[in-house]
Amino acid sequence: MKRIFDLIFSILCIIIFLPVLLLTSFLIRIKLGAPILFKQQRPGLNGKLFALYKFRTMTDQRDQNGELLPDYLRLTSFGKLVRKLSLDEFPQLFNVIKGDMSLIGPRPLLKEYLLIYTEEQAKRHHVRPGITGWAQINGRNAITWEEKFKLDVWYVENQSFILDIKILILTIKKVLISDGISSHNHVTMPKFGEHSSKNQQNNTSM
Repeated sequence: MKRIFDLIFSILCIIIFLPVLLLTSFLIRIKLGAPILFKQQRPGLNGKLFALYKFRTMTDQRDQNGELLPDYLRLTSFGKLVRKLSLDEFPQLFNVIKGDMSLIGPRPLLKEYLLIYTEEQAKRHHVRPGITGWAQINGRNAITWEEKFKLDVWYVENQSFILDIKILILTIKKVLISDGISSHNHVTMPKFGEHSSKNQQNNTSM
């Protein structure tokens, strides 16, 4: 039932919001240039890697050494608006259709984190990752990594169709009020395991 619901809901969303997707793509091309999509390898079910798609929200500005500038310097006002409206997540509907992701589940994080998860935290990969999840409606990027992982594991151990519907409804509410997009002192979320005060590196968007 979960897979069928994922397919039907994702296809309907793409059809209904196609004008919004096309307009967003056009504006990104004009304001940020190519590519329109941000693509990155992320671990999915059982840690298997897949290409995650998001709308691009940052420039590719680099320093004198050719290194990408920190996120907060590359995130434009337009990019902030795209994130505030959660439009950057829409391309993941195609990930859902492909079977890489589900609508509901733990968010797919960076592949480098696979090496530092505890056995308990690694349980988040026992299900397909989701566009939204239990952690996202309970704080999103405004809670700590430890809290986020506890919520992810709780979902894995208590998942049900009714719970998924509840999460989906509450996600829509969160999006409408733009709640929890950023963590304190970061434009998104500091890297897992990052304890220094240096600026977070590129491509850590959740």
